[in-house]
Amino acid sequence: MNKIAIMLPRFSRYGGVERFGYNLSKALAEQGYSVDFICSRAEENPPQSVQVINVGRYGLCRAGKLLWFVVAAEVARKKGNYDLCISLGKSLNQDILRIGGGPLESFWKLSRRAWPSGLARSFKMFRRRTALVNLLIKYIEKRQIGSGCRMVCVSHRVKDWMIQSHPDLMEREIEVVYNKPDLSLFSRPSKKARAESRAEFSLTDKEIVISTATTNFALKGVSSLIKALAQLPENYYLHVAGGRNPAKYQTLAETLGVAKRVRFLGKITDMPKFYGSSDIFVLPSYYDACSNSVLEALACGLPVLSSRDNGSSYFLPPDRVFDDPSDFIKIKDMIVTAVAERDDVPFEWPEEIPCGIEPYLKMVKEMLKK
Repeated sequence: MNKIAIMLPRFSRYGGVERFGYNLSKALAEQGYSVDFICSRAEENPPQSVQVINVGRYGLCRAGKLLWFVVAAEVARKKGNYDLCISLGKSLNQDILRIGGGPLESFWKLSRRAWPSGLARSFKMFRRRTALVNLLIKYIEKRQIGSGCRMVCVSHRVKDWMIQSHPDLMEREIEVVYNKPDLSLFSRPSKKARAESRAEFSLTDKEIVISTATTNFALKGVSSLIKALAQLPENYYLHVAGGRNPAKYQTLAETLGVAKRVRFLGKITDMPKFYGSSDIFVLPSYYDACSNSVLEALACGLPVLSSRDNGSSYFLPPDRVFDDPSDFIKIKDMIVTAVAERDDVPFEWPEEIPCGIEPYLKMVKEMLKK
């Protein structure tokens, strides 16, 4: 029986990459492989036949915790004598590297737009450039790029960013495999289910709910959505899923006179129900490798708008993609148009695009034959 290791700091089903790692470990075990999941924190019981190797979480700062994990994971990898190692994040050695976040330089360049120009932005960038954890991340990134592992990006956008930041990669084969939501869980709701989910918010058919989901309100353009809402009629509402302190954005909503039409819902455990209560999903992200929420909302039958610098906008028609996440007037106009066209834009999952777990199972099988 072939032994396979998956490496990621957190073993969980909450969070995009964490949920992917959990599902991949389960699928590999079901294929008959012996699977170890090397992590520093376990928040779930593992699937049947998957063993969690918890290396602990030590260190006085983010850099210390990251350094501990990559070193301890490398020790566990060597000790395990695995036939194949799959890295879903930061690691020193691996056979398959899934690049789910893109290069640090691209993230810095694009995400800086989320903060107003001036001292606040300059200080933010200075802290990023000098943070010990980021220096460590850049070292790990360079090491991973220089290795001979099989590289897989989660979107064409990430692949482009990788080549822009590391031109030597232009000569190297880089595969693209998109995330794919669980289509048995995320699907268009019945009329009854939609009515029940909207009833919880006392919504009638006259109200139009714009929804978004994020744990980083600045990076994902929540302020742009609040500003766009202020330009829309009184029957438009904004629902925000995500467990962050919304005080700053509540203040903005109050200033613009839309506080009663903005609901910060915190951490949502039933996302299909959240999408089911919505009329449109909008994610004006300044940087997103491949937003799972965009794909989930599409699978739930919602019209979706997002920015060009979100990798999952690859699945959207051109008129549903905008260039500038801060252009709230443009976003407002696109919301009105998309809501009016809702029934005219059905979404069917494109089977010809490599997505989800299956391409990784195929990769594993191919590599173990060599």
